[in-house]
Amino acid sequence: MITDVLILAGGFGERLWPASSPEKPKQFMELNGNLSFLQNSIRRALALEIPGKILIITRKDIENECTLQCKRLAASENAANAKKILNDCVVIAEPAGRHTAAAIMTGICFIQKLFENQKRTFLVLTSDHAISPVENFVSDCKKAAVAAEKGKFVCFAIPPENPSVEYGYIKIDEPVSGCDSAFVISHFKEKPDLQTAKEYLASGKYFWNSGMFAFDADDFICEMKNCTKEVYDSFVPVFSGKKPIVTKLNDIEVIKDWPEFLKVYDTVPKIAVDKAVGEKTAHACAVTTTFSWTDIGNWDVFSKICTDPVNAKVVQKKCSDNFVYSDIPVVLCGVSDLIVVAKNGELLIMKKGSSDLVREASREMK
Repeated sequence: MITDVLILAGGFGERLWPASSPEKPKQFMELNGNLSFLQNSIRRALALEIPGKILIITRKDIENECTLQCKRLAASENAANAKKILNDCVVIAEPAGRHTAAAIMTGICFIQKLFENQKRTFLVLTSDHAISPVENFVSDCKKAAVAAEKGKFVCFAIPPENPSVEYGYIKIDEPVSGCDSAFVISHFKEKPDLQTAKEYLASGKYFWNSGMFAFDADDFICEMKNCTKEVYDSFVPVFSGKKPIVTKLNDIEVIKDWPEFLKVYDTVPKIAVDKAVGEKTAHACAVTTTFSWTDIGNWDVFSKICTDPVNAKVVQKKCSDNFVYSDIPVVLCGVSDLIVVAKNGELLIMKKGSSDLVREASREMK
């Protein structure tokens, strides 16, 4: 079974600028006036009914907001979920961004210091996915846990709905021996061009790589040592160091003192876990998911899933197929296929399908 959940919640809010920003990245954005993406990720972790911790790995400058998000969610949940959040959510702020391999190693080390010599099975989630229904998510995670307990590094393979060039792909082969719900991964593929993506889709053997993982903690550390030793070596002082000292911020646990952890970030390489372990290990496998999944990576995606944007007054005359997300009144006349975002005193006007330009434009604005 899954014992602990780790939620990746860093990021600098560039792709959904100007609604998101370094001070308030997209995991804090709300969809259709409901919970934020981070809060929904925590709710999915709660649905698993795990015995251990829910770790949220984030940046130091947004640590306070992460704890506030947890506290607000606890206030809206039933008694059991509220107790779980207040007792078992831990926000761990990295001193610097070093991509997902370092973040995941940090979470594992924290849990192993808390639960010495105990077998721990991790689930890694991100804070910017839309997933439904939760029942299918829980069922698929249970399948992943079975494979993880057999020493596998488990990815979640999303059946592709279209020949997307936005995602990495994985190719799966035969079922894992003794675990029919998981399949051996034969290849990891980078984001393809459109023609290659069409070929992947037609083959029926390629799936989107979701960026979610399950594994046994001890096995993961061994694979990191075997596959990308420079990451492992950076964490050696943590393995032999003291337990982290925690305190409370907005009623949620945070790190008060953990000097060995801080020193790691002086040397640890900046590398994604897919590159550090997934593509190198001989034990990678995938569970094909039965839930609906969307990576909220840009405005084109957001505009499709946001069916009821919370806007100030919007007037459109002789317009069609525009998406408006604004906290000030907006008037559109005689235009179509636009995404208009007016948030935080800044304005984005883009033609649908141009999301790849937003990150660079937001950096120029800064």
